[in-house]
Amino acid sequence: MSKSRFSSDEGPSQRILRVGENIRHAISQIIARGEIREPALDGVSVTITEVRCSPDLRNATIFVMPLGGENEKEVVEGLNHSAKFIRGQLSKMVSMKYLPFIKFTSDHSFGEAGHIEELLKSPRVAQDLAKDDDQEA
Repeated sequence: MSKSRFSSDEGPSQRILRVGENIRHAISQIIARGEIREPALDGVSVTITEVRCSPDLRNATIFVMPLGGENEKEVVEGLNHSAKFIRGQLSKMVSMKYLPFIKFTSDHSFGEAGHIEELLKSPRVAQDLAKDDDQEA
């Protein structure tokens, strides 16, 4: 049985990852220059954590997080409201046959990392780790 070129169990190709990284750098520059006239973005420092492109490179999901996580919903809505302007600026910076449509969403990986850190420091896990250390000695 033949495998599909776009099989999801292998993960994204190097090309898709490279395009996503180029888009991430370009959008970071656009936001840093302060060209976006959106009230929700005034005085807010935004981190672009990841860009995931579809296999056909027609759509891109941009994961963002405002510094400190404050006004996260408003910032994401402001970026989505300005998506057409950002895409227009992006077309001047990234050379592609078809520029992907962009959609901004919140990145919750920081919260998940904090939750895992708390679990690892919990007394029950520390107790299990102490048992493992006693068995090795």
